[in-house]
Amino acid sequence: MDWIEFIAVFTAFYVLHSVPVRPPMRPWLVARLGHAGFGVAYSFVSLAMLVAVFVAAARAPFVLLWPEPPWADWLVLAAMFTAGLILGLGLFRPNPFSFGGRRNAAFDPQRPGVLRYLRHPVLAAFLLWAAAHLVVNGDLAHVVMFGSFGLFALLGMRIIDRRRQREMGAEAWRDAVARMRAAPFPPPGAAAARGAAALAAASAGVLILMLLHPYFAGVDVLWRFAPGA
Repeated sequence: MDWIEFIAVFTAFYVLHSVPVRPPMRPWLVARLGHAGFGVAYSFVSLAMLVAVFVAAARAPFVLLWPEPPWADWLVLAAMFTAGLILGLGLFRPNPFSFGGRRNAAFDPQRPGVLRYLRHPVLAAFLLWAAAHLVVNGDLAHVVMFGSFGLFALLGMRIIDRRRQREMGAEAWRDAVARMRAAPFPPPGAAAARGAAALAAASAGVLILMLLHPYFAGVDVLWRFAPGA
C-alpha cells in the first residue's frame, strides 16, 4: 500500500466538505434539496468521508515520528469528555457568531452560556479532539490527518469571525461580543442543572464513541482502560 489512496481520499474529503457550502453550489443544492435535505445530505457525506479518511490513514505506510506517551489514553479520554461538554452546552444554543445555527434571532446576549468563552463551540470541540488524537497517534499519516483537522478548526474560527464582522459591521460585532462577555452569570441552580445535563450527554456520547471506535477507526480503546491493561 502506498500513499496514493491516502492522498486521494484526503483531498476528496476536503473538496466534498468545502465546495457544497460555498456559493453558487450551496444555493443550487438548497433549491433542490431544501434546507433540511441539504443539512442531512451534507452531514451524511461529511461523516462518510471522515470514516474513509480514517480507513485510508490506517492503511497508509507506517512512518513513526514519535512514540505514544504512557499517559496518552487518559489525555484523550479527558479531552473527549471536555469536547462532549462543550458540544452539550453549545451545540443547540442560538449562536449568531458562528456558522449555521437556527433560531439565531432568539439569542439573548444576557444569557450567552458557553458562548461567553467560545463563540465557535463545534469547532472548539473539533480542535480539542484533533489535538488530543495528534498526541496519541505519532505516525506520519495520522499526524497529517489530525494536524490538518486542528488547523482547519483554527482557521475556520478566524474565517467565520471575519465573515460575521463583514455582515454585522466590525464595530457592531465587537460591541456584541463585549456585551456578551459582560453579561451577568446565571443563578448557581440553573447553571448546575444545565451543566449536569451536558455532563450526562457528554458521558453517553463518549461511551458510544468508544464502543463504535473499532468499527470506524479500527482501534478498540475500551480495553486500554481495563485493570491491568
